[in-house]
Amino acid sequence: MDLVALQPLFSTLWVVWFFVLFIGILIRVMAPGRKQTMDQAGLIPFRDDHRDRRP
Repeated sequence: MDLVALQPLFSTLWVVWFFVLFIGILIRVMAPGRKQTMDQAGLIPFRDDHRDRRP
């Protein structure tokens, strides 16, 4: 068996792997216990950073 013969198998396994990874990320982000953490992370772009200001 060479790699060309195994290519369909590898393609299928990559799709399954990325699907499982995507579902895992969704579960981690959407978990009710992580709401406060995600809300705080979502406000990062709106923080007022005084270190960047010049007098």
